[in-house]
Formats: sequence, structure tokens, C-alpha cells
Amino acid sequence: MNVREQIQSLREELRQHNYNYYILDNATISDYEFDLKLKELQTLEAANPEFFDANSPTQRVGGTITKNFKTTIHDFRMYSLDNSYSKDDLLDWENRIKKMVDGQVQYTCELKYDGASINLTYKEGKLLRAVTRGDGVQGDDVTANVKTINTIPLQLKGDYPDRFDIRGEIILPLEGFLRMNAEREANNEEPYRNPRNTASGSLKLQDSAEVAKRPLECLLYSIKGNNLNIQTQFEGLEKARAWGFKVPKEAKLVNSIDEVLEFVAYWDTHRHNLPYEIDGVVIKVNDLYQQDELGFTAKAPRWAMAYKFKAEQVSTRLNQITYQVGRTGAITPVANLEPVQLAGTVVKRASLHNADQIEKLDIREQDEVFVEKGGEIIPKIIAVDLSKRPQASEPTRYITHCPVCNTELERIAGEAKHYCPNYTGCPPQVIGRIQHYISRKAMDIEGLGGETVSLLVKEGLVSNYSDLYDLTANEIVPLERMAEKSAENLIKGVEASKQIPFERVLFALGIRYVGETVAKKLAKHFKSIEALKTATVEDLISVDEIGERIAESVVEFFNDENNIQIIERLKSHGIQLEISAEKLASQSEKLKGLSIVVSGVFETVSRNELKKLIEDNGGKVSSSISSKTNYLVAGNKMGPSKREKADKLNIKILTEQDFLTLLK
Repeated sequence: MNVREQIQSLREELRQHNYNYYILDNATISDYEFDLKLKELQTLEAANPEFFDANSPTQRVGGTITKNFKTTIHDFRMYSLDNSYSKDDLLDWENRIKKMVDGQVQYTCELKYDGASINLTYKEGKLLRAVTRGDGVQGDDVTANVKTINTIPLQLKGDYPDRFDIRGEIILPLEGFLRMNAEREANNEEPYRNPRNTASGSLKLQDSAEVAKRPLECLLYSIKGNNLNIQTQFEGLEKARAWGFKVPKEAKLVNSIDEVLEFVAYWDTHRHNLPYEIDGVVIKVNDLYQQDELGFTAKAPRWAMAYKFKAEQVSTRLNQITYQVGRTGAITPVANLEPVQLAGTVVKRASLHNADQIEKLDIREQDEVFVEKGGEIIPKIIAVDLSKRPQASEPTRYITHCPVCNTELERIAGEAKHYCPNYTGCPPQVIGRIQHYISRKAMDIEGLGGETVSLLVKEGLVSNYSDLYDLTANEIVPLERMAEKSAENLIKGVEASKQIPFERVLFALGIRYVGETVAKKLAKHFKSIEALKTATVEDLISVDEIGERIAESVVEFFNDENNIQIIERLKSHGIQLEISAEKLASQSEKLKGLSIVVSGVFETVSRNELKKLIEDNGGKVSSSISSKTNYLVAGNKMGPSKREKADKLNIKILTEQDFLTLLK
């Protein structure tokens, strides 16, 4: 067997194993064996680039950077669906159908997956492109990201058409979503709100390697094309499954609306047993000829209807209100509930947010409360059943002292939260700051997780994040659940963090109100920690989008002698506390103080690159024209209203080349 045949054989074998695992849920080799074969293929492909195949199994790991997603027109328009909420709605729909078509009407009932719509185009059995729904006429080409999703075949099996489109929903299964959120919370990051939005947002990530890390799936439901030799919707589902697509087997062919209603009723109560979220059922006329007869309205097909489930809520008793302390000292009240089944999970706790929310709803211990799941995941209390309130009930008195260290709480004017001011002595704050420091978007220290941080603090090995750089493997090995290899990886991860750039270090310090974006702006403006720590409130407010609250928080941080000592220790360990020379070389002050609006389509550089050039050269990108605008950079297809407003305000209009010349 020559090299080309060897590569082809490995590709076919890996595709089959992928199909067995992700589509049939019947793995025939271990993950370890699969990874060994994948690495073998990667090595062969790297050594023989002339045999490159964009649809090879090795391409699923991602790594492609997409700064601008190309707008692509759909070959077949993606319509919306009309919604129904009752039996009467479905009966009315059936009556309209029977007036327009002759003969018996069968229906295909499918689950309505709650995710992000996608249109996949295949040519000669290979994935050609993947395009988001967009406005139905055109969407964004997200092929590089979609290729990382294992349930989307890159090469089809069997007797498939030469070219066709297939529609589906990109979803994030509940198990994967909960796992992602547990990781984010361990890193002191805001949890994702729900699987649907997370799946949708994943499609527009610029780095496909990041998409590959997310356990996304694609569930397919509709084939579009010419001369497909498919007579019915149900036949289409079966063929798609045979070609290698993941088509849930819950779909059912029925003969009447009564059977449709049975299907709806069954899944309204059993949907929580599914590994992913659904928000209803989609009913379609099964016969494709009848579909053609029925046609479309301006917005939706007449031959399909979505039945939407009602939002689920339950009532339960609020046993106790407890309080959590975050890394900034912020206090969050938590409702501890009598366990209750809701949307497929047992709910025991719900956030009460702050004192104002408790007062607004007049929430008290021992109240019967109504609980709802936002996005079917995050529980929230939406009301109190006052008819069941105990007679001896007393209004909730918000705590006055920290529940952990007993320090008297403070509440800053204009803020909803109470805070514990014991910055250095309150254990949850100490642990939380270190957990934030090591998190992925901050210092990204591999080998060190939230539980290990808690253990290190508990054992007295660290009391702040600068202590991490003094740790030795010998100190770590004796700790619970720590082996020699784990200790070595932790030390290597800490050492590697010394290369993290200044803006991320600044974010990692955990200054209140200084998130990722603010940290980037401050790093770019002040260029070093030395310049930033001597800045006054006035200096800080002069920076674009830095308000008084952020400025005061930064000044307060650097006025704390403990923080200054920690920063000096970080400096002694070689942490990046200033912008690198390479980055400085790419920046200038040519556009300092100028407000610039960008509008239209550009040829030499993309719109996002244009905005970056403005910011890198000291300018401010503004979204709308005002009397404070200095320039309007106009590309092709710019709307006439912006040009008219610019002319009216005597704002200079630059072409793309004018702007690039200005920079030179």
C-alpha cells in the first residue's frame, strides 16, 4: 500500500469510527485508539501535503481564524414557521390545508430543537459550505466552525444526490452545557445563560479551534434540492440518516390531527428526558407534492406549523435565605428551596440577586414561591403565593455582617449589591481572586483548578496570587489528590503564565469593574503598570469609555499597600507588566483625539481591520455621526442618510484609500 492509499484508508476508517460513535452511539474502538490513528493520519498528511483534503477527519480540530464571515445567498430560501399554541390552532390549520389539496393528508411530527438554524450544502458527497439562517435569504458562511462538529459528516455514505442542501439545528446538549458552566464558575467567569444562545454564539467565534472545544451537535430535519428522487418528508429523514447525518428517531408519521395531538401531549411531558432542549413540535404535511401545492405565504410555508410548549413553572417552599461572598466581596442572597422537579432537573436553589429584589417581591422565609427556569436551565423566583403565607411571617431583614468573616457590610451609593470590605482576610474573597487570576481569559494557568486553589489557601501555601510563583513541586505533592505528575504540570503552568501579555495580566489582577475590555483600554493607554498606578481619577476619566466609578476603583486598588507589594512580587517573578516592544511598534498616536465613523463595504481591508487600525493609532471608533465626529470613512453601499448627515454637519468624508494614506 503506497502513502496515498494509506492516507485514504485511514480517512475512511476514522470516518466510520466517527459515524459509529456520534451517529450510532456504538463505539467500536477506545478514544485512545482513535486518537492514535488520528495522530498517525495527521503525521502522514503533514509529510505529504500534496494529498491535502479539506474534508479529512483531521480538519475537525479547527484552527482556522475567520475575522469576517462572508455573506452568502441561500440556494433555497429559509422560511420561518407559523406558531400554534392550542388544539384549536391546529384544527384551523388542518381545515385550511384540506381546502387546498385533494386526497388524504399525512403529517410528519418532529421535535422542535432549540438551537441555531444551519444550512449545509453538499456537492459530490463532500461538505461544500455551511451558512447560518440569517434573514432567510442570505446568511453568514461559518463552514470552518461547522467542520469541527462531529455529528456533521464531511464525507457522505451511500447513494446521495450530486448536490443538495440539508437544514438542521446546531444544539448544545444539556450535559455539555452544564459541564461548560461548571468550568466557567470554577474560573469565576459568568456562566452561559442557556444552551441555545451558547450554541448560536459558538458559530460566530473567530477561532474554529475554540468551537472544536465545545460539545456541539447538529440535528438534521429537511432536505432541499433539485431532482432528489424523494417523495415525502419522512422518506427524506430516513435517507439523510442513511447518508450519515444525525436525524433523531423520535420523528413520527401520523394520519390525523388527533395523532398529532397525541404526539404533542407525549413530548410535552417527556421532553425533559431528552439529552437536549426542545421548545415544541413541528408538524409538516408529509407529501412533498402536496407541499408544493400549498406553497408559502410571504414569511412561512403553508404546509408546516410549530406547536410551542407553554413555559413551565412550579411552586415550592422557600426554606431559608443564605448569603454567598464573591471574589470582590459582593454578597449574593440565595433561596434554598424545598427540592422540586422543574424542566427535567431537581431545583434546590435560586439566586435572589440583591436586597432590592427581595424587597420588590417581598420574599420571606417559609413563603410558597413560584419558580421558573430561564432558558430551561437557570431557576428564578418570579412571585410569592401570598395566599399561603404563614400568619407569623416577618419581612426579610438583609444581613448586616459578612456571613464568613463577620465584618460589617457596606453598600456603595447607587449600587444594588452589599460588599464585605475585609479584602485580605475574608477567605472566599482570597480564594475567588486567585481563581479569577488563573482563569482562561486571564492567566490561563493549566494544571491548576478552582478546587486546588481552595486547597492551597486552606493549607497555608498561598494567600494571594503572587504566592503561586513561589510554589515548589515538593510542597504540592503531599496535598490531597495530588500526584507527582500533577504537581509538575501545575508548576509548568505557573511558569508559562509569565508570557501572558500585559492587558490580560491587568484583567487577572481582579480590580473591581475592570473587565476584559476595560483592561485592554487601560493597557493600551497607559502601556505599563507603573504609569497606571500613578494615574489620578482625572487621568483615568480622560481615557475613552472609562467612567468615574471605574476610575475611582482603579485608584483605590493602587492606594492599597498590600496590592502594591503583590505587584512588586509579580514584577520580580517576570510577569508582563507592560506592553511588549513588538506591540508598541504597531501602534501610534496619529489619530489621537479623533472620533471616526466607519460605514459601508471595503476592499483593501475589512471593516473590522479598519476599526482596529483606528484604535491602534489612538482614534475612537464611533457608531453614529454627531457634531463630535471628525471623519466618516465611507465604503461601497454606504446608506445615503449617513452621507447626508455628514454633509449637513460639515464632516469630512474619506474613502478607504484616503484613510490609509492619512495613516501613512
